[in-house]
Amino acid sequence: MTSTRKRGLSYSLLFTASVVFGWHSLVATLGLALTNDAYTHLILIVPLSAALAYLDLKDRNPHTSSTESQPSHRGGGVLLALSLLIGCYARWGMPSAAEDIRLSMAMFAMVAWWISSVVFCFGVRVFRSLLLPLFLLFLFIPIPTFALNAIVQWLQHGSAWMAAFLFHVVGEPAHRDGVFIYLNRPELHIEVAEECSSIRSSCLLVVSTIVLAHLFLRSGWRKLLLVMIAIPLSIAKNGLRIFVIAELGTRVDPGFLVGSFHHHGGIVFLLVALGAVAILLAMLHRGEAHMPLLDAAAPR
Repeated sequence: MTSTRKRGLSYSLLFTASVVFGWHSLVATLGLALTNDAYTHLILIVPLSAALAYLDLKDRNPHTSSTESQPSHRGGGVLLALSLLIGCYARWGMPSAAEDIRLSMAMFAMVAWWISSVVFCFGVRVFRSLLLPLFLLFLFIPIPTFALNAIVQWLQHGSAWMAAFLFHVVGEPAHRDGVFIYLNRPELHIEVAEECSSIRSSCLLVVSTIVLAHLFLRSGWRKLLLVMIAIPLSIAKNGLRIFVIAELGTRVDPGFLVGSFHHHGGIVFLLVALGAVAILLAMLHRGEAHMPLLDAAAPR
């Protein structure tokens, strides 16, 4: 058996051990992804991370990979021990903590174990070459309820502000009070409720932007810039959605206010936002083409 296969087998065994140890937490996390809109993106994270890791490893220089892929048993062993301690603490050391906190802690330990296993089996250089695919795994950790509520409220207020701004742009009198927007044509009051915060499409937009930035940009600061732009863009596209539905409902057909487009039309505005991301990506990619010497040294 070759050295590479031995390392791959070792990683598979460590990965399997983590799944067995954290089976209940893993099932609970997948259950959230299938039943709660705020966690839909979780089901995409591991496949995306694996695919990006495969592409990054495929792009590595085969003539240097054998010398770069020395395992780091000491450093990786320390990280594995710390991950195990965190996992044990999540299971047995915090019985009075809320269930969502324990689940987040348990999944953090599992993800940390997976990443530590890469260091243990393949070494620090391979770990560094897979930084984004590996750190993308941290998005597989369910956000605790208190933090999720804060994000949802931020999206609600931001979306309401954006919608009110768009009404003012077109000359429509609108008054915003928190998550409420009051219009005078006709007497229409809009509430940006929690289910209207667009948390699912916002998460999908950010995750998609991370993947696109990693695939098509070389410069680290350009990748970060594109991802940072995607965050306010998620608010802008939801504000646009609220504005469009209100305009259609008051000018075309009141059925738009309660119909299927209201409840299931988010995909349209997600595609609009992804189109904006694609345009920004093309601009940043073109900037890299004009600066090959500076960006050649940037990590991929």
